[in-house]
Amino acid sequence: MKAMRKAGWFFALALMMAFWMGVLGSIRGEALAGLIASHGTGGVAVREADVGKIQAFLEQKIVLQKLTDYGVSPEEAMTKIRSMSDGDLHRLASLTDRAAEGTSDALGFLIGAAILVILIIVIIKLMNKEVIIR
Repeated sequence: MKAMRKAGWFFALALMMAFWMGVLGSIRGEALAGLIASHGTGGVAVREADVGKIQAFLEQKIVLQKLTDYGVSPEEAMTKIRSMSDGDLHRLASLTDRAAEGTSDALGFLIGAAILVILIIVIIKLMNKEVIIR
C-alpha cells in the first residue's frame, strides 16, 4: 500500500477524484417528497384540492395585478382552469407551491448568513483565539 501511495499516478488520481467530487457537489439538486394520489375514488377530491390551491394563488394581489395587466379577468382565468385536464391542473397546482416557496428568499439568506457567522465564531473559539470587535 505504501508503494502505491508513493506512485505519482495515485496522487494525480486522488486530486482528480477530489476535483470531480467538488464539481458534482456544487451542482444544486432538488429533492422533493410528497404523497402520490391513488387513481381510485379520490380523483374528484384531488381535483377540487388543486382548484382550491390555484384559486388561492390567483387571489393574491400581485397575481391579480398581472392578470389585469395582460387583459385577463379573474373569472376568465378560473373558467379556463376548470376546463383543464387533471394532469395539467395538478402540474399547475404544484407550480403554484414552488412560486409561493420562492417568496421568502431574503429571509432564508439572512438566516444562512447568521448561521455562517455563528459557525465561524465557534470555530475561532475552539482554536483558542479571541474575537475582538471594536
